[in-house]
Amino acid sequence: MAVWVHKNMPGLVRFVVLALFLLGTLVPFYWMFVTSLKTRQEIYGSVLTLWPQKLTWDNYVKTFQDSDFLQYFANSAIVSLVSGLLVVIVSILGGYALARYQFRGKGLFLLVFLATQMIPVMVLLVPLYIVFGELDLLDKLPALIITYTAINIPFCLITMSGFFQRIPVALEEAAMVDGCSRIRTVVQIILPIMLPGIVASFVFAFTAAWNDLFFGVMFTVSEDVKTVPVGLNGFIQKFDVNWGEMSAAGMLSLIPVIILFAFVQRYIVSGLTQGAVKG
Repeated sequence: MAVWVHKNMPGLVRFVVLALFLLGTLVPFYWMFVTSLKTRQEIYGSVLTLWPQKLTWDNYVKTFQDSDFLQYFANSAIVSLVSGLLVVIVSILGGYALARYQFRGKGLFLLVFLATQMIPVMVLLVPLYIVFGELDLLDKLPALIITYTAINIPFCLITMSGFFQRIPVALEEAAMVDGCSRIRTVVQIILPIMLPGIVASFVFAFTAAWNDLFFGVMFTVSEDVKTVPVGLNGFIQKFDVNWGEMSAAGMLSLIPVIILFAFVQRYIVSGLTQGAVKG
């Protein structure tokens, strides 16, 4: 037995580490789900229960009755989808240019794009707030769309550039010899090959916009423009926290992300890993 354990120690250690990581990841979601099914008395009771003593769906019903959750949901969907699509379009165009063309300052350009990922988002707040105030975009969804698009473009563009570099230039040259224009070659031949990278970039931009609370709180005030994270933050009152309804709304807010990952998860790992090449 001791010999077997010694021989398989690396595998056992890896299994234990992954199991602990999985447990640490799932426990918060489990606790949120359980809390959403408990009564207020049980949530604030002195006895900790790992499963509701009495299942109730009242928290889900009250989430829709006592808040504009559907409006928050729709706003988040609009902001995340539009910003995600804009990020993908710009990343495809910019990534292709970086991968296929040589120009002066290319290295500096990439360095600046990488450096933007190290800037704390708090530093961007005041300049953006002033600009959006001058443009009369505060408390409007376009302010969030512009912000999320600008913030997510650098990472996705660099990832897309790396993905373009993995595709042989000879493939494009052969298509153009056969009479295809450069645009037609990219659209009909290159982009289908790059589907994993495109999907990975969209998922990254979508989830980043869907989960953001900071800019949502700063740029929105009215109920009809708040996003889901801002709406969830509204369950925290001055002297009370409505844990039941907040947990129910949190579980509902996971649905789009879960559905998205269920359909595209096979592309995500491939897209992120294949895009990570040297520039």
